[in-house]
Amino acid sequence: MVALLLLALALSMDAFAAALSQGAAGAGRGAALRIGAAFGFAQGAMPLLGWGLGLAFAQVLRAVDHWIALVLLSALGLKMLREAFAEGEGPPAQLAGWALFTCAIATSIDAAAAGLTLPALGVPILLAVATIGATTAILSYGGVLAGRAAGQWLGRYAEIAGGLILIGIGVKIFVEHQFLGG
Repeated sequence: MVALLLLALALSMDAFAAALSQGAAGAGRGAALRIGAAFGFAQGAMPLLGWGLGLAFAQVLRAVDHWIALVLLSALGLKMLREAFAEGEGPPAQLAGWALFTCAIATSIDAAAAGLTLPALGVPILLAVATIGATTAILSYGGVLAGRAAGQWLGRYAEIAGGLILIGIGVKIFVEHQFLGG
């Protein structure tokens, strides 16, 4: 069970970082609930998907997951940066609808590959995906609130940092998979 909790924490870190950036962009409690729910659901569903697809498709997924994460997260990060530097200070953009769905999927792509390893943990698959999903939901909710507090102090710089964080997550996933065998 300890291994499952550590896996859940490790898998939730990208979603937590993205949630921090959304808090910095001004997301409130309602958005924190939506973001936590979306990230938690995606993070719980992807290992189930990976487990279900099995080893036959593992190489196909691993061959492209880092490219997908790089493109999606970089695009979202660049959008945040563009809006941070845009004239006419309006409210910062927050993830909703398709953008939230895209970010939730992009931050959980690695979890699909992790789903292949779930049988090795010796815990029921539904317990594993529920633990991963709940951990991510809780950390993402808290990340939005923490990012909001920091964002109020840092203003536009927090939104810039949030965009850079999303791009950094995409680059990290890409480098780990492409060059470090992640």
